[in-house]
Amino acid sequence: MAVCRALESHYDWPQLDRGKLGRGLRTEAFRIKTELIQLFMPGLYEKLMYAWETRLTMRDTNRLVRPLEWGLDWAKRWPQINGDAPSSEAHHERYLHELNDRIVADSDHFFSYVTPTDFRLERRKVELFPTGSNASDKLPKGEGTFLRFTSPVSTPYPENDLVNARWFETEGDRAVIILPHWNANGIAYNALGPLLNRFGISVLRMSKPYHDIRRPVETARSDYAVSPNICRTIDAARQAIVDLRSCIDWLYAQGKTKVGVLGTSLGSCYAFLAAAHDSRLKACAFNHASTYVADVTWTGQSTRHVREGLERDGLTLERLRQAWLCISPMAYFDKFARFPRKTLMIYAKYDLTFIPELSRQAIAAFRGHGIDLKTVILPCGHYTTGEMPFKYMDAYHMVRFLATNL
Repeated sequence: MAVCRALESHYDWPQLDRGKLGRGLRTEAFRIKTELIQLFMPGLYEKLMYAWETRLTMRDTNRLVRPLEWGLDWAKRWPQINGDAPSSEAHHERYLHELNDRIVADSDHFFSYVTPTDFRLERRKVELFPTGSNASDKLPKGEGTFLRFTSPVSTPYPENDLVNARWFETEGDRAVIILPHWNANGIAYNALGPLLNRFGISVLRMSKPYHDIRRPVETARSDYAVSPNICRTIDAARQAIVDLRSCIDWLYAQGKTKVGVLGTSLGSCYAFLAAAHDSRLKACAFNHASTYVADVTWTGQSTRHVREGLERDGLTLERLRQAWLCISPMAYFDKFARFPRKTLMIYAKYDLTFIPELSRQAIAAFRGHGIDLKTVILPCGHYTTGEMPFKYMDAYHMVRFLATNL
Protein backbone atom coordinates (compact mmCIF):
# COMPACT_ATOMS: atom_id res chain seq x y z
CA MET A 1 0.00 0.00 0.00
CA ALA A 2 2.86 2.37 0.76
CA VAL A 3 4.22 1.82 -2.75
CA CYS A 4 0.83 2.55 -4.28
CA ARG A 5 0.39 5.73 -2.25
CA ALA A 6 3.88 6.89 -3.25
CA LEU A 7 3.11 6.29 -6.91
CA GLU A 8 -0.24 8.06 -6.68
CA SER A 9 1.44 11.12 -5.20
CA HIS A 10 4.26 11.02 -7.76
CA TYR A 11 2.32 10.58 -11.02
CA ASP A 12 -0.65 12.26 -12.62
CA TRP A 13 -2.39 9.04 -13.51
CA PRO A 14 -5.36 10.52 -15.43
CA GLN A 15 -2.93 11.79 -18.06
CA LEU A 16 -1.67 8.26 -18.71
CA ASP A 17 -4.00 7.60 -21.65
CA ARG A 18 -3.30 4.08 -22.91
CA GLY A 19 -5.07 4.65 -26.20
CA LYS A 20 -3.04 7.75 -27.06
CA LEU A 21 0.34 6.61 -25.78
CA GLY A 22 0.34 3.27 -27.58
CA ARG A 23 3.85 1.97 -27.67
CA GLY A 24 4.94 4.89 -25.56
CA LEU A 25 3.13 3.25 -22.64
CA ARG A 26 5.90 0.69 -22.36
CA THR A 27 8.43 3.50 -22.12
CA GLU A 28 6.31 5.03 -19.35
CA ALA A 29 6.32 1.69 -17.54
CA PHE A 30 10.12 1.52 -17.78
CA ARG A 31 10.29 5.03 -16.34
CA ILE A 32 8.00 4.16 -13.45
CA LYS A 33 10.04 1.08 -12.53
CA THR A 34 13.26 3.06 -12.66
CA GLU A 35 11.90 5.87 -10.53
CA LEU A 36 10.56 3.36 -8.01
CA ILE A 37 14.11 2.14 -7.45
CA GLN A 38 15.30 5.74 -7.11
CA LEU A 39 12.46 6.50 -4.71
CA PHE A 40 13.09 3.65 -2.30
CA MET A 41 16.79 2.89 -2.84
CA PRO A 42 18.30 6.23 -3.96
CA GLY A 43 21.81 5.61 -2.67
CA LEU A 44 22.12 2.20 -4.28
CA TYR A 45 20.69 3.42 -7.59
CA GLU A 46 23.10 6.36 -7.72
CA LYS A 47 26.07 4.13 -6.97
CA LEU A 48 25.05 1.60 -9.63
CA MET A 49 24.43 4.31 -12.22
CA TYR A 50 27.77 6.03 -11.65
CA ALA A 51 29.57 2.68 -11.89
CA TRP A 52 27.77 1.82 -15.13
CA GLU A 53 28.43 5.25 -16.59
CA THR A 54 32.13 5.12 -15.68
CA ARG A 55 32.51 1.67 -17.19
CA LEU A 56 31.04 2.89 -20.49
CA THR A 57 33.26 5.97 -20.64
CA MET A 58 36.33 3.77 -20.10
CA ARG A 59 35.60 1.34 -22.96
CA ASP A 60 37.56 3.18 -25.63
CA THR A 61 41.31 2.68 -25.37
CA ASN A 62 42.33 4.72 -28.42
CA ARG A 63 42.04 8.22 -26.94
CA LEU A 64 45.23 10.20 -27.56
CA VAL A 65 46.63 12.94 -25.34
CA ARG A 66 47.66 15.73 -27.72
CA PRO A 67 49.70 18.85 -26.87
CA LEU A 68 48.28 22.35 -26.59
CA GLU A 69 48.39 24.27 -29.89
CA TRP A 70 46.93 27.71 -30.45
CA GLY A 71 46.54 26.85 -34.13
CA LEU A 72 46.26 30.36 -35.54
CA ASP A 73 46.79 29.01 -39.05
CA TRP A 74 43.22 27.71 -38.82
CA ALA A 75 41.93 31.23 -38.24
CA LYS A 76 43.34 32.79 -41.39
CA ARG A 77 40.10 32.37 -43.38
CA TRP A 78 37.75 33.54 -40.62
CA PRO A 79 35.74 36.69 -41.39
CA GLN A 80 37.13 38.68 -38.44
CA ILE A 81 40.76 38.07 -39.38
CA ASN A 82 42.41 40.98 -41.20
CA GLY A 83 46.06 40.00 -41.06
CA ASP A 84 46.63 41.39 -37.58
CA ALA A 85 47.59 38.06 -35.97
CA PRO A 86 50.83 38.33 -33.94
CA SER A 87 53.88 36.49 -35.21
CA SER A 88 55.20 35.76 -31.73
CA GLU A 89 53.62 32.74 -30.00
CA ALA A 90 53.96 34.56 -26.70
CA HIS A 91 51.12 36.85 -27.78
CA HIS A 92 48.85 34.21 -29.34
CA GLU A 93 46.67 33.61 -26.29
CA ARG A 94 46.00 37.28 -25.62
CA TYR A 95 45.19 37.79 -29.30
CA LEU A 96 42.74 34.84 -29.27
CA HIS A 97 41.01 36.12 -26.17
CA GLU A 98 40.45 39.49 -27.83
CA LEU A 99 39.41 37.81 -31.08
CA ASN A 100 36.78 35.78 -29.25
CA ASP A 101 35.20 38.96 -27.92
CA ARG A 102 35.11 40.40 -31.46
CA ILE A 103 33.57 37.24 -32.85
CA VAL A 104 30.83 37.12 -30.20
CA ALA A 105 29.97 40.76 -30.84
CA ASP A 106 29.75 40.15 -34.60
CA SER A 107 28.81 36.47 -34.66
CA ASP A 108 26.27 36.81 -37.45
CA HIS A 109 29.23 37.67 -39.66
CA PHE A 110 31.40 34.88 -38.25
CA PHE A 111 28.75 32.25 -39.01
CA SER A 112 27.82 33.70 -42.40
CA TYR A 113 28.38 31.71 -45.59
CA VAL A 114 27.67 31.41 -49.29
CA THR A 115 25.07 28.75 -50.11
CA PRO A 116 26.66 25.78 -51.91
CA THR A 117 25.78 25.25 -55.57
CA ASP A 118 26.59 21.55 -55.88
CA PHE A 119 23.85 19.88 -53.81
CA ARG A 120 23.24 16.33 -55.01
CA LEU A 121 21.74 13.06 -53.82
CA GLU A 122 23.62 9.79 -54.09
CA ARG A 123 22.77 6.18 -53.37
CA ARG A 124 25.45 4.10 -51.73
CA LYS A 125 26.08 1.36 -49.22
CA VAL A 126 25.45 2.28 -45.58
CA GLU A 127 28.73 1.94 -43.65
CA LEU A 128 29.64 1.85 -39.95
CA PHE A 129 32.80 4.02 -39.71
CA PRO A 130 33.59 2.93 -36.12
CA THR A 131 35.71 5.04 -33.78
CA GLY A 132 36.42 2.64 -30.91
CA SER A 133 34.12 0.52 -28.80
CA ASN A 134 31.29 1.09 -31.28
CA ALA A 135 33.20 -1.10 -33.76
CA SER A 136 31.19 -3.98 -32.33
CA ASP A 137 27.90 -2.41 -33.42
CA LYS A 138 25.89 -4.49 -35.84
CA LEU A 139 27.10 -3.92 -39.38
CA PRO A 140 24.50 -2.10 -41.45
CA LYS A 141 22.93 -3.69 -44.49
CA GLY A 142 21.66 -2.24 -47.74
CA GLU A 143 21.92 1.19 -49.29
CA GLY A 144 20.80 4.64 -48.30
CA THR A 145 20.23 8.02 -49.89
CA PHE A 146 22.71 10.73 -48.93
CA LEU A 147 22.82 14.48 -49.52
CA ARG A 148 26.31 15.59 -50.56
CA PHE A 149 27.73 19.05 -51.18
CA THR A 150 30.93 21.00 -50.74
CA SER A 151 31.17 22.72 -47.38
CA PRO A 152 31.39 26.53 -47.56
CA VAL A 153 34.23 26.21 -45.02
CA SER A 154 37.40 24.67 -46.41
CA THR A 155 40.01 22.73 -44.43
CA PRO A 156 43.21 20.86 -45.33
CA TYR A 157 41.16 17.63 -45.52
CA PRO A 158 39.17 17.06 -48.75
CA GLU A 159 37.17 14.20 -47.20
CA ASN A 160 36.04 16.51 -44.39
CA ASP A 161 34.98 19.23 -46.80
CA LEU A 162 32.45 17.02 -48.59
CA VAL A 163 29.34 17.22 -46.41
CA ASN A 164 27.35 14.04 -45.90
CA ALA A 165 23.77 13.73 -44.62
CA ARG A 166 21.58 10.62 -44.70
CA TRP A 167 18.21 11.51 -46.19
CA PHE A 168 14.96 9.96 -44.95
CA GLU A 169 12.18 11.55 -46.98
CA THR A 170 8.44 11.53 -46.48
CA GLU A 171 5.57 13.69 -47.71
CA GLY A 172 4.82 17.08 -46.21
CA ASP A 173 6.67 20.29 -45.43
CA ARG A 174 8.24 19.28 -42.10
CA ALA A 175 11.87 18.22 -41.65
CA VAL A 176 14.41 17.74 -38.88
CA ILE A 177 18.20 17.88 -39.07
CA ILE A 178 19.89 15.48 -36.65
CA LEU A 179 23.40 16.10 -35.32
CA PRO A 180 24.79 13.06 -33.47
CA HIS A 181 27.16 13.05 -30.51
CA TRP A 182 30.94 13.37 -30.58
CA ASN A 183 32.63 10.29 -32.08
CA ALA A 184 29.33 8.83 -33.25
CA ASN A 185 29.71 6.17 -35.91
CA GLY A 186 28.04 6.28 -39.30
CA ILE A 187 24.75 4.67 -38.27
CA ALA A 188 24.05 6.36 -34.92
CA TYR A 189 20.55 7.92 -34.81
CA ASN A 190 19.58 6.45 -38.18
CA ALA A 191 16.69 4.67 -36.44
CA LEU A 192 15.09 8.06 -35.77
CA GLY A 193 14.70 8.63 -39.51
CA PRO A 194 11.95 6.05 -40.21
CA LEU A 195 10.41 6.77 -36.81
CA LEU A 196 10.00 10.49 -37.51
CA ASN A 197 8.84 9.67 -41.04
CA ARG A 198 5.82 7.96 -39.47
CA PHE A 199 4.83 11.35 -38.04
CA GLY A 200 5.18 13.09 -41.40
CA ILE A 201 8.65 14.50 -40.72
CA SER A 202 11.53 14.09 -43.17
CA VAL A 203 15.01 13.71 -41.68
CA LEU A 204 18.55 14.72 -42.60
CA ARG A 205 21.06 12.99 -40.35
CA MET A 206 24.16 15.14 -40.86
CA SER A 207 27.69 13.86 -40.34
CA LYS A 208 29.48 16.53 -38.32
CA PRO A 209 32.95 17.73 -39.38
CA TYR A 210 35.63 15.07 -38.88
CA HIS A 211 33.01 12.37 -38.23
CA ASP A 212 32.33 9.02 -39.94
CA ILE A 213 32.83 9.39 -43.71
CA ARG A 214 34.32 12.88 -43.19
CA ARG A 215 37.00 11.67 -40.77
CA PRO A 216 40.57 12.04 -42.11
CA VAL A 217 42.29 8.71 -42.70
CA GLU A 218 45.09 9.66 -40.29
CA THR A 219 42.76 9.59 -37.26
CA ALA A 220 40.97 6.66 -35.63
CA ARG A 221 38.57 8.97 -33.77
CA SER A 222 36.88 12.30 -34.40
CA ASP A 223 39.57 14.04 -32.35
CA TYR A 224 39.92 17.03 -34.65
CA ALA A 225 36.41 18.22 -33.71
CA VAL A 226 37.44 18.84 -30.08
CA SER A 227 41.12 18.83 -29.19
CA PRO A 228 43.89 20.89 -27.53
CA ASN A 229 44.29 22.67 -30.88
CA ILE A 230 42.31 25.76 -29.93
CA CYS A 231 41.60 27.29 -33.33
CA ARG A 232 40.97 23.96 -35.09
CA THR A 233 38.26 23.24 -32.52
CA ILE A 234 36.69 26.64 -33.22
CA ASP A 235 36.98 26.07 -36.96
CA ALA A 236 35.26 22.69 -36.68
CA ALA A 237 32.34 24.30 -34.84
CA ARG A 238 32.08 27.10 -37.40
CA GLN A 239 32.08 24.53 -40.20
CA ALA A 240 29.36 22.48 -38.47
CA ILE A 241 27.09 25.51 -38.10
CA VAL A 242 27.61 26.60 -41.69
CA ASP A 243 27.03 23.05 -42.99
CA LEU A 244 23.81 22.77 -40.97
CA ARG A 245 22.54 26.08 -42.31
CA SER A 246 23.38 24.91 -45.83
CA CYS A 247 21.25 21.84 -45.17
CA ILE A 248 18.37 24.18 -44.30
CA ASP A 249 18.86 25.92 -47.67
CA TRP A 250 18.53 22.57 -49.44
CA LEU A 251 15.46 21.56 -47.41
CA TYR A 252 13.73 24.83 -48.29
CA ALA A 253 14.44 24.14 -51.96
CA GLN A 254 12.65 20.80 -51.52
CA GLY A 255 9.58 22.51 -50.06
CA LYS A 256 10.44 21.63 -46.45
CA THR A 257 9.76 24.98 -44.82
CA LYS A 258 9.02 23.83 -41.26
CA VAL A 259 12.48 22.84 -40.07
CA GLY A 260 13.71 21.74 -36.67
CA VAL A 261 16.99 20.49 -35.28
CA LEU A 262 17.87 17.68 -32.88
CA GLY A 263 21.38 17.66 -31.46
CA THR A 264 22.98 15.34 -28.94
CA SER A 265 25.96 16.26 -26.74
CA LEU A 266 28.46 18.06 -29.01
CA GLY A 267 25.70 18.00 -31.62
CA SER A 268 23.45 19.94 -29.23
CA CYS A 269 26.13 22.63 -28.89
CA TYR A 270 26.34 22.97 -32.66
CA ALA A 271 22.54 22.93 -32.94
CA PHE A 272 22.22 25.74 -30.40
CA LEU A 273 24.80 27.90 -32.16
CA ALA A 274 23.04 27.40 -35.50
CA ALA A 275 19.64 28.23 -34.02
CA ALA A 276 21.04 31.38 -32.41
CA HIS A 277 21.97 32.59 -35.90
CA ASP A 278 19.18 31.20 -38.09
CA SER A 279 15.51 32.08 -37.64
CA ARG A 280 14.39 29.21 -39.90
CA LEU A 281 14.83 26.62 -37.13
CA LYS A 282 11.37 26.55 -35.56
CA ALA A 283 11.82 23.74 -33.03
CA CYS A 284 15.02 22.78 -31.22
CA ALA A 285 15.63 19.59 -29.25
CA PHE A 286 18.87 19.68 -27.24
CA ASN A 287 19.67 16.19 -25.99
CA HIS A 288 22.35 16.72 -23.30
CA ALA A 289 23.17 20.42 -23.25
CA SER A 290 25.56 22.58 -21.30
CA THR A 291 27.07 26.04 -20.96
CA TYR A 292 30.69 26.52 -22.00
CA VAL A 293 32.71 24.15 -24.20
CA ALA A 294 35.65 24.65 -21.85
CA ASP A 295 33.68 23.65 -18.74
CA VAL A 296 32.45 20.44 -20.36
CA THR A 297 35.97 19.63 -21.50
CA TRP A 298 37.39 20.30 -18.04
CA THR A 299 34.79 18.41 -15.98
CA GLY A 300 33.66 15.58 -18.27
CA GLN A 301 34.90 12.00 -18.11
CA SER A 302 34.92 11.50 -21.86
CA THR A 303 37.16 14.56 -22.45
CA ARG A 304 39.70 13.81 -19.75
CA HIS A 305 42.40 13.16 -22.38
CA VAL A 306 41.77 16.60 -23.92
CA ARG A 307 42.05 18.25 -20.52
CA GLU A 308 45.24 16.33 -19.80
CA GLY A 309 46.92 17.76 -22.89
CA LEU A 310 45.76 21.29 -22.11
CA GLU A 311 46.59 21.16 -18.41
CA ARG A 312 49.96 19.54 -18.99
CA ASP A 313 50.97 22.58 -21.01
CA GLY A 314 49.79 25.00 -18.33
CA LEU A 315 46.33 26.08 -19.51
CA THR A 316 43.64 26.71 -16.89
CA LEU A 317 39.86 26.42 -17.12
CA GLU A 318 39.36 30.19 -16.93
CA ARG A 319 41.77 30.83 -19.79
CA LEU A 320 40.29 28.04 -21.91
CA ARG A 321 36.78 29.35 -21.33
CA GLN A 322 37.75 32.67 -22.93
CA ALA A 323 39.68 30.95 -25.73
CA TRP A 324 36.55 28.97 -26.71
CA LEU A 325 33.97 31.61 -25.80
CA CYS A 326 32.90 32.14 -29.42
CA ILE A 327 31.68 28.53 -29.75
CA SER A 328 30.02 28.30 -26.32
CA PRO A 329 26.21 28.51 -25.96
CA MET A 330 26.44 30.84 -22.94
CA ALA A 331 27.75 33.59 -25.21
CA TYR A 332 24.65 33.55 -27.42
CA PHE A 333 21.49 33.23 -25.33
CA ASP A 334 20.53 36.80 -26.21
CA LYS A 335 20.80 35.96 -29.90
CA PHE A 336 18.97 32.65 -29.51
CA ALA A 337 16.11 34.55 -27.85
CA ARG A 338 15.74 36.79 -30.92
CA PHE A 339 13.61 34.21 -32.73
CA PRO A 340 10.32 32.70 -31.48
CA ARG A 341 10.50 28.91 -31.35
CA LYS A 342 9.79 25.89 -29.18
CA THR A 343 12.74 24.36 -27.31
CA LEU A 344 13.29 21.06 -25.55
CA MET A 345 16.26 20.39 -23.29
CA ILE A 346 16.98 16.90 -22.00
CA TYR A 347 19.68 16.19 -19.46
CA ALA A 348 20.64 13.20 -17.33
CA LYS A 349 20.64 13.15 -13.54
CA TYR A 350 23.78 11.00 -13.31
CA ASP A 351 25.72 12.48 -16.22
CA LEU A 352 29.50 12.43 -15.77
CA THR A 353 30.23 14.02 -19.17
CA PHE A 354 27.85 17.00 -19.19
CA ILE A 355 27.58 17.28 -15.43
CA PRO A 356 24.07 18.21 -14.21
CA GLU A 357 25.27 21.41 -12.55
CA LEU A 358 26.20 22.82 -15.97
CA SER A 359 22.91 21.67 -17.49
CA ARG A 360 20.98 23.42 -14.71
CA GLN A 361 22.96 26.59 -15.43
CA ALA A 362 21.89 26.33 -19.06
CA ILE A 363 18.26 25.93 -18.01
CA ALA A 364 18.55 29.05 -15.86
CA ALA A 365 19.91 30.93 -18.86
CA PHE A 366 16.99 29.77 -21.03
CA ARG A 367 14.51 30.85 -18.37
CA GLY A 368 16.31 34.13 -17.74
CA HIS A 369 15.98 35.07 -21.41
CA GLY A 370 12.27 34.22 -21.54
CA ILE A 371 12.74 31.31 -23.96
CA ASP A 372 9.85 28.85 -24.39
CA LEU A 373 11.50 25.78 -22.85
CA LYS A 374 10.41 22.28 -21.90
CA THR A 375 12.84 20.26 -19.77
CA VAL A 376 13.18 16.53 -19.21
CA ILE A 377 15.50 14.85 -16.69
CA LEU A 378 16.46 11.28 -17.55
CA PRO A 379 17.23 8.88 -14.66
CA CYS A 380 20.57 7.84 -16.16
CA GLY A 381 23.90 9.24 -17.31
CA HIS A 382 25.39 10.49 -20.58
CA TYR A 383 26.53 7.20 -22.07
CA THR A 384 23.78 5.16 -20.44
CA THR A 385 21.24 7.23 -22.35
CA GLY A 386 22.15 4.99 -25.28
CA GLU A 387 21.36 1.83 -23.28
CA MET A 388 18.12 0.00 -22.51
CA PRO A 389 15.65 1.24 -21.36
CA PHE A 390 16.83 4.84 -21.35
CA LYS A 391 17.30 5.16 -25.10
CA TYR A 392 13.58 4.51 -25.55
CA MET A 393 12.67 7.11 -22.94
CA ASP A 394 14.95 9.59 -24.68
CA ALA A 395 13.54 8.85 -28.14
CA TYR A 396 9.99 9.11 -26.82
CA HIS A 397 10.52 12.64 -25.51
CA MET A 398 12.39 13.85 -28.60
CA VAL A 399 9.96 12.41 -31.15
CA ARG A 400 6.91 13.56 -29.23
CA PHE A 401 8.30 17.10 -28.94
CA LEU A 402 9.17 17.36 -32.63
CA ALA A 403 5.92 15.80 -33.83
CA THR A 404 3.96 18.26 -31.68
CA ASN A 405 5.92 21.47 -32.32
CA LEU A 406 6.86 21.40 -36.00
